[in-house]
Amino acid sequence: MGAYLVRRLVALVPTLFFASLIVFSTVRLLPGDVIDQMIAQNDIGSKASRQALEAALGLDQPMLTQYFRWIGAILLHGDFGNSLWQQSPVLDELLARMPVTFELGAMALVVALVVAIPIGIISAMKQDGWADYIGRSFSILMLSVPGFWMGTVVMVFPAIWWGISPEVRYISFREDPLGNLWQLAVPAVILGTALSAITMRMTRTMMLEVLRQDYIRTARAKGQTERGVIIRHALRNALIPVVTLIGLQAPILIGGAVIMEQIFVIPGMGLLLLEAVGRRDYPVITGVFLLVGVVVMLINLIVDLSYGLLDPKVRYR
Repeated sequence: MGAYLVRRLVALVPTLFFASLIVFSTVRLLPGDVIDQMIAQNDIGSKASRQALEAALGLDQPMLTQYFRWIGAILLHGDFGNSLWQQSPVLDELLARMPVTFELGAMALVVALVVAIPIGIISAMKQDGWADYIGRSFSILMLSVPGFWMGTVVMVFPAIWWGISPEVRYISFREDPLGNLWQLAVPAVILGTALSAITMRMTRTMMLEVLRQDYIRTARAKGQTERGVIIRHALRNALIPVVTLIGLQAPILIGGAVIMEQIFVIPGMGLLLLEAVGRRDYPVITGVFLLVGVVVMLINLIVDLSYGLLDPKVRYR
């Protein structure tokens, strides 16, 4: 187990290197230029002014030189650079926004699992019954309805019809824990139910396959209760592909959090990223993407390690 974990952590290094290189070069290929925006905002247009801005921001160097200077500062000093607009450290912004996004994502994941797994199990046990049809119809509905549309509807129509709108001032968990959870509940439920659809269908499919296995019939023949058969024998084996799917959904979860933060004005990394893209603030954009990449890789590592807990036959070498 320990040797396997070390190998996986070492394998993350080249992956992160190539991911950082792709992100660093891609954001600079976006239409528009931060220098043009700064010149337009300050109403200056001379060539000398442009050259002075490029030199001051370090954008006058070749892209490869900029990349190695940026990645070297991160590896040697943990320095993600400064925002091109505010000149504030990018790492401070990331550390301030990261807990908000992770809290929203964690709440959405809990909602997705609480909705998907029980409904998937019930649908499999009541195959072709009314409960199965309701569960499958619900999953198809959640797959069909875009999360951004649902979030917009929740924001707009209650305000028009009843004069009720969600709180636009962010309430931190330290300031008011209940108020914070209540504020994030609506976007978390919207994001979580959208993610639950495919997880629900996977749970149902795997439960149907496992319930037809010989060892399930043997467990029933020994006189075990149906609840014991489902929990002790069927569920653990059925959850292995479901856990894999949850790991693959991590980027979708983070992408959905970006949209929810924009709609509900939640000051997380998603809102920070959208603002940075609009202003072409390269250090902020690359910092957010690099941090998200690390989180996604760690989530998939945790998923791989969880197989041993679900299936004792799994051995790590």
